[in-house]
Amino acid sequence: MKIEAKSFSELSVEKQPDGLVPAVIQDNRTLQVLMLGYMNREAYEKSLAEGRVTFYSRTRKCLWTKGETSGNWLEIVSVAVDCDADTLLIRVIPHGPTCHTGSKSCFGAAMPQTEGSIRYLQSVISSRHAAMPEGSYTAKLFNAGVNKIAQKVGEEAVETVIEAVAGNRDAMIYEASDLIYHLLVLLEATGCSIADLEQELARRHA
Repeated sequence: MKIEAKSFSELSVEKQPDGLVPAVIQDNRTLQVLMLGYMNREAYEKSLAEGRVTFYSRTRKCLWTKGETSGNWLEIVSVAVDCDADTLLIRVIPHGPTCHTGSKSCFGAAMPQTEGSIRYLQSVISSRHAAMPEGSYTAKLFNAGVNKIAQKVGEEAVETVIEAVAGNRDAMIYEASDLIYHLLVLLEATGCSIADLEQELARRHA
């Protein structure tokens, strides 16, 4: 994978102690902030070349690739630089928990484990659409076509409304979850995504 990013020489490392640049690691699917690490030139260039996040350890004074011992590595999707060119935002696909405690994020309770689950579900649906695995309910929906998927969205919407009117909170949440799932399938089938909805909602708010 070729990752488009600034060269290390374009970063304002003179502002940072020991020539290290902080790197904020964000889950590309859920948008959860996973951890903060530091990179020197060697770590930065190694990360870009291999597509896996490598940091510079300030305590051990050496490079360390995330997951080299645990197997829980971080696959780089994109690298962005802030307006002062002295901080990195690296979007990744985490392969396993990021934190040594076994948590998805190093920020623990401040970053709920379920946060971003709808975006993660969108990524799973998208992968099912690409692979169309045999036996997958999602693949079956895609094979049935947009009309059938839209029908399922309507059915789940009605069931959600029924439970809401009846005051059945838990049942409403259950049915609303089915509604969201089928809506995401419909969005995928029609070439749309959560990002498109966010843009429309932002446009309305403006």
